[in-house]
Amino acid sequence: MNTIGKTALALAAAAVLGGCGGAADPAGKNTAPISKSDGAARETKYRFESVKADCMKGKGFKYIAYVPPEDPDTADERKRAVGDYEALKAQRAKYGFGVFARFVHPKGPDSPESMPDLSGSDPNGDISTKLSPAQRSSYWEAVDACAVVAAQKALGKKVTSARNLHEQAEAVWDKAAKREINGDAELVELASSMVTCLKGKGYKVSGTKPTDLPGRGLWAFFDREDEVGREQRGDTQDLGATLTPAQAKPYLAEEIKAALDDLECGKDFYPAYTPKAAAFGQKVDAEFGS
Repeated sequence: MNTIGKTALALAAAAVLGGCGGAADPAGKNTAPISKSDGAARETKYRFESVKADCMKGKGFKYIAYVPPEDPDTADERKRAVGDYEALKAQRAKYGFGVFARFVHPKGPDSPESMPDLSGSDPNGDISTKLSPAQRSSYWEAVDACAVVAAQKALGKKVTSARNLHEQAEAVWDKAAKREINGDAELVELASSMVTCLKGKGYKVSGTKPTDLPGRGLWAFFDREDEVGREQRGDTQDLGATLTPAQAKPYLAEEIKAALDDLECGKDFYPAYTPKAAAFGQKVDAEFGS
């Protein structure tokens, strides 16, 4: 599976798995927390979208200022969001890290595939599909240009594109993580203990900083899925696998064991890491309207 596809699935899986996964940096595969937006972040996003809509109108295009609705956290989601061991264990025992579970439990109540499908709910997607190919291209070019305008007016950010805005948000998170998360003496000590435990169970651990650990298992099984896909096709492309539920079950069993081992080794790390990381995530969201 390519990096973009992996990142999108990582976002969904991480949100479902209660903050123990995260948004992946395509280059370093570090993780930022995935949590529902707080009020400040949503207010910022509304301002950003409103400016973008005005800009689009000025360019002759219809655009609706849209911020996806959010359902309230369930009791289990709240527990997982603070690293609750029993809540995380119950979910990992069924879904592992959320990779091969997509094939076995595509519509499970807590599966990544049951995350709200926002791709079809954004009204601007419907607007663009009704345009001719040439108009559609112009439309999305205008959206990107107006994102630059909105970033300046609503966020006070100078950016070159919508992608650049996202890159700046990631850079702010990375800087904060390096200083406040990877520099936190308690988290460093707990991360070291977790790494020792994982290695003792036979797992390879390449990154040992606190921010390296939450997404370690998720990315390992994305790589495992790519490996299965290459074997299926007899090629070298990382396009992911195509599996029936029955075919995926052995891989999910392997993943569940790894996820439970990861949780057992991180039973002291996750409750300390997750709230701190989530707090930084909310600050970045409020600053960038993420």
